[in-house]
Amino acid sequence: MASTHHAAPIEEHPDLVELRARHDRVAATPRAQVIEALALVTGLYLAASAWIVGFNGFTTLAVTNLIAGIAYMLLLGGLGTSYERTHSMAWAAAVIGIWTCIAPWVVAGDVAHTRSITSNLITGAIATLLAVAAAASAARGQGTPRGAHNPHGRHGVPGRL
Repeated sequence: MASTHHAAPIEEHPDLVELRARHDRVAATPRAQVIEALALVTGLYLAASAWIVGFNGFTTLAVTNLIAGIAYMLLLGGLGTSYERTHSMAWAAAVIGIWTCIAPWVVAGDVAHTRSITSNLITGAIATLLAVAAAASAARGQGTPRGAHNPHGRHGVPGRL
C-alpha cells in the first residue's frame, strides 16, 4: 500500500515560522529602525564623501569609498526586509567600517591627507559602531529580550544556557 503522507515545505515548519515572526518583531523596534536609518545615511555619506569633503582628486580612495559606501548601505540598509541574515551581514558591515578607517593608508596613491583621513576615520568609526549595534540587536532578537523570563534557556533550547 502506497503512503499518501505529504510533507509540508520546510518554509512552513512551525519553528521557522516562529523564528521569522520573532525577527520581524525585532526589526520593527525603534532601535532597529534608528540603526537602519543611520546606516543608510552613513553609507550614503561614505559613498559621496570624496566629493563632499573635497578629496575626489584621489581617484583610488574616491572609488574605494564609493564602493564601500554602496556595499555598506546594501548590507545594513535592508535590516527590516532581511532581518534573518542581519547578524552575519552586520559583521560584514563592521569589516567595511574598519576598512574605511585604514583605507587612506593602504589604497594605491598618496591619498593620506588630513581631509581624507579625518573623513574616513570618523565615518569608519560610526559605520563600525552601527554595525556592531545591528549585530547585537540581531543577536538579541534570536532569543528572549533582556530581563524577560525564558523557561527554555538563553537560546530557546531546553537546558541550554
